[in-house]
Amino acid sequence: MPTTPNITPPATNSGGMRMRQLGNSGLFVSELCLGTMTFGGSDGIWGMIGQLQQQQVDELVTTALAAGINFIDTANVYGGGASERLLGQSLKNLGVNRSEVVIATKVLGPMGASPNTRGASRGHIMSQCKASLQRLQLDYIDLYQIHGFDKATPIAETLEALNTLVQHGLVNYIGLSNWAAWQVIKAVGIAEARRLCPIISLQAYYTLVGRDLEREVIPMLEAENIGLMVWSPLAGGYLSGKYEGPEASEENRRAKFDFPPVNRERGSQVIDVMRGIAAKKQTSVARIALAWLLHQQAVTSVIIGAKRIDQLQDNIAATQVQLTLEERAMLDEVSRLPDEYPGWMLERQLEYRAHMQG
Repeated sequence: MPTTPNITPPATNSGGMRMRQLGNSGLFVSELCLGTMTFGGSDGIWGMIGQLQQQQVDELVTTALAAGINFIDTANVYGGGASERLLGQSLKNLGVNRSEVVIATKVLGPMGASPNTRGASRGHIMSQCKASLQRLQLDYIDLYQIHGFDKATPIAETLEALNTLVQHGLVNYIGLSNWAAWQVIKAVGIAEARRLCPIISLQAYYTLVGRDLEREVIPMLEAENIGLMVWSPLAGGYLSGKYEGPEASEENRRAKFDFPPVNRERGSQVIDVMRGIAAKKQTSVARIALAWLLHQQAVTSVIIGAKRIDQLQDNIAATQVQLTLEERAMLDEVSRLPDEYPGWMLERQLEYRAHMQG
């Protein structure tokens, strides 16, 4: 009797980068994802974040692919569309095999002055998907994400539009970004009830100085088998350690654009512990921050952005950092969230089933 062949891909690819399954899907992505928010900014917020042009983009993409990263994330609003254009041209310049990369982009933000050129309405999603494909010079998008919750548009309308894109072959999978747990689970229920394509991922902020996701979102993701993509894993550069301590410079990005928000009093304590672990391992503080995320079971892929090749290489090296149980306990202790209802009550009521432990 013939046996079923083992089609599970290897744990790592040829570059040594670990591959992980994205949610309840057959899509495998690298544990690190190249972020592109630094591509193509000119003025305003995008100019402050990054103004990389084609040659610099090509160099970063080359470095990422050589390290085994197969996952690249962008959005229609990054640089007003410039990020997608630069990425698409880079893939063409480098002769990248389409089947060897997973391209994710997002839709929601304003792409014009009209109220209908923003949000998660059917019209905006359909038109922007086609515009993104044109800028990226691609026939399809691997993962199309709703960049935030649109209170003006019914969730069902958004999901029906995404389902249409999947049916037409323009999108392979759909995901969400920056949605609350109740919003995600409501969308999951609607998709199941209407037999629409499933939601396989959520992109969210999660760091050692921002663990709010652990209260409601992560338990929900684990229960529903939805993948987690983490954005700004260094908290806007804060967890590099260069913004705390006597040698901290006031001339930095956070001085101009203080985002994501960080409780500096608690953050400085976290940085102190990270510095001690980094010194012991002879590595950078940034790598410790990334390694902690890569050790979290709920995390599928960590999005890393960079302006320079050396920054990107330093971040990639975090995949080689192994944290001991003791080191992870130290980091957990110093960064742990304060108790909050209903969490402390749920924890207490677990005692009712203490007989099931062990």
